[in-house]
Amino acid sequence: MSEELVTFFKALADSNRLKIVGLLAQKPYSVEELAALVGLKPSTVSHHLAKLADVGLVHARTESYYNVYQLNKEALDEKARSLFTNADLNASIADVNLSAYDQKVVADYTRQDGSLKIIPAQKKKLEAVLRHVVEGFEKGKRYSEKRVNEILKGYHADTATLRRELVGFKLMQREGGGGEYWREEK
Repeated sequence: MSEELVTFFKALADSNRLKIVGLLAQKPYSVEELAALVGLKPSTVSHHLAKLADVGLVHARTESYYNVYQLNKEALDEKARSLFTNADLNASIADVNLSAYDQKVVADYTRQDGSLKIIPAQKKKLEAVLRHVVEGFEKGKRYSEKRVNEILKGYHADTATLRRELVGFKLMQREGGGGEYWREEK
């Protein structure tokens, strides 16, 4: 389905084809009429119409010696409904590494031993680093503040900031002041 999406958008990715679609949305036109309206040669307009016809957006009917083109509004409506289903959109990113940004940020901010050079100030980068740090905690397991600090010390000396930010970004939860901590189940 993603190949169909690419073909459809390529057909519309031309200002002249968009003008033609806009004109045909108003009423049917012959190639010669469209050529005069958009300021192109009839052969160029025919080429654009062929691209639009390939994706089902226009179709022709014969009137005496001319082919008259019109927009296939039903096909346009159907394309709009079918091209943007969640399954199709998810399929279009199937080969994308969704953690690439996090991996890059973590690589930029960590030393070879896995500890942080600094705690990022920028929110997006901080969140990426925290998603890495929270991996040091098991899901479903509760930790004392002392144990949390021991684990966080392996990442950075400022354990209070890391603890506060992990809770602030809802990657970890805590009970009362100095109570138990646990990793969020996401």
